[in-house]
Amino acid sequence: MNQRTFRTAAATGCALLVAAVGPACTGTAHAASPVGLATARVADAVRFPWLVGPVVVAHRGASRAAPENTLAAVDAAERQGFKWVENDVQQTRDGKLVVVHDGTLTRTTNVKRVFPQRAPWRVRDFTAAEIARLDAGSWFGKGFARERVPTLREFLRRMDEHDLRLLLEIKNPQLYPGIEGRIVKELSAAGWLDRQHVRRRLVVQSFGANSVRTVHGLVPEVRTGFLGNPPLNALPSYARYVDQINPQLSKVDARYVAAVHRLRGAHGHRLDVFAWDVPLQNHLGIASTYGFDGVIV
Repeated sequence: MNQRTFRTAAATGCALLVAAVGPACTGTAHAASPVGLATARVADAVRFPWLVGPVVVAHRGASRAAPENTLAAVDAAERQGFKWVENDVQQTRDGKLVVVHDGTLTRTTNVKRVFPQRAPWRVRDFTAAEIARLDAGSWFGKGFARERVPTLREFLRRMDEHDLRLLLEIKNPQLYPGIEGRIVKELSAAGWLDRQHVRRRLVVQSFGANSVRTVHGLVPEVRTGFLGNPPLNALPSYARYVDQINPQLSKVDARYVAAVHRLRGAHGHRLDVFAWDVPLQNHLGIASTYGFDGVIV
């Protein structure tokens, strides 16, 4: 295949690719030659368009295909071609770390039926063993009835099995004094603070600036992000301990993103911007318009 043919195939998608070099979109093993590897990458980009352009993070796992923040959502993210997964970590009454978004268990589990007398059913009021009894999948679909709220250790293990990268959010840190140290300890025990994970597979973020600063102080080598859009004049102070500013799409414009990009973060590199609430179907156009480095979809 000459370069002109290859560029045409990449631009126009799988139909031309098949015409030029054969059935490259079937998911079969990739050829070992440079052209074969390049062809495979184009084929993957046709099947998974979020593999090209900015970093695309599966919000709470592939939460359109499986119940959010479950191991099934991690599996679905891997099947759909995502490389990055975002999750939310909170703490139980007995100091264990679990992956769940809301401060209460009512929306995504059957906690009201299992523990009817325990209103308002806050995560922090239940032990890890009690939370493990809950059904965290039926609300999404009957086929997910066996899904449970995973512990952080279980979640990390499944992420490793799929060689996925993690954007870990410390949720409601003000409710859990010392949670940062417990998360760091868990990451270390699971092997997520080695060179490979720290350099390419892990970012820790939070809406709590103090929480992010604490993580940076405990493990300065770990990349961190602040969830929100600090005022422009405050950005230099954030840059001392974060590598990313991660705002909601509706709260920023291209000028704000450009201002963030002018600063270097905690590890000496240009600050990145990962926006959330970005629709997957138009993420490439939105990222280009705003200048985002990543989108959480």
